[in-house]
Amino acid sequence: MSRTSFRLALTGLAAGLSLTLFQPAVQAAEGGPKPPQLSWSFSGPFGKFDRAQLQRGFKVYKEVCASCHGASLVAFRNLAQPGGPEFTPGQVAALAATYQIKDGPNDQGEMFDRPGRPADRFPSPFPNEQAARAAQGGAYPPDFSVLAKARTYTRGFPTFIFDIFTQYQEQGPDYIHALMTGYEEPPAGVTLLPGQNYNQYMPGHLIAMPKPLSDGQIEYPKGPDGKAPVPETVDQYARDVAAFMMWMAEPHLEARKRLGMQVMIFLVIFAGLLYYTKKKVWSRMPDGSPAH
Repeated sequence: MSRTSFRLALTGLAAGLSLTLFQPAVQAAEGGPKPPQLSWSFSGPFGKFDRAQLQRGFKVYKEVCASCHGASLVAFRNLAQPGGPEFTPGQVAALAATYQIKDGPNDQGEMFDRPGRPADRFPSPFPNEQAARAAQGGAYPPDFSVLAKARTYTRGFPTFIFDIFTQYQEQGPDYIHALMTGYEEPPAGVTLLPGQNYNQYMPGHLIAMPKPLSDGQIEYPKGPDGKAPVPETVDQYARDVAAFMMWMAEPHLEARKRLGMQVMIFLVIFAGLLYYTKKKVWSRMPDGSPAH
């Protein structure tokens, strides 16, 4: 490496560390706490989605979130694929048929509505962005498809170093859960304008979306004992819908982790074979060094 390249590398490293070191100060200046780190079934190199949790999360999304937020990158059939909620094909077909999909043009050149099919994607609740803003007082509800990957936060130094070894990638679900449970009354001296709500985890603390969840709002399927398997609380609803949004953002997470582990095992075996091959080749030399 030339001196110029070496200096550029050092400059880039110093700049990266500086941004990382000063990032927590920026967050502290905003006055908002960091979202608490939760325990997720899909965390870590061996993590997997909880099928029951994904199905509950879909129920929360369908009954509460879908009235404002679309999921334009997710098809109905994805709900039946391995690694996801794994609904049955019959359940997916019945679900898709409850939606009206804009299709066409027909032979007369006109657009028409038809029942949804498993291959269709989740329709947006609004025909366009302008209609969404008009219905939401000027705010635009973001699409849910990849929101769990887009809405993250910086954990700062030195936490990010440990994240490399723990494979921590759950900033998005942590933030979504915190946002859903972070609504509270504004502190003294803070005046909310019409259509504004106070949320301690929202940057700036002001959010247009009113509190979407409340205890007992959604009825989960009951078990044999007639009780829901999990509490029907805001905290649980937020956990479930955050997990479902994580699956929407990365539906092949389990396959990626499985493939990554297979590659790591292969590399370990391959490194061992190379080591013993090297020892075998060098052992033929009397002085332990290769021939010239």
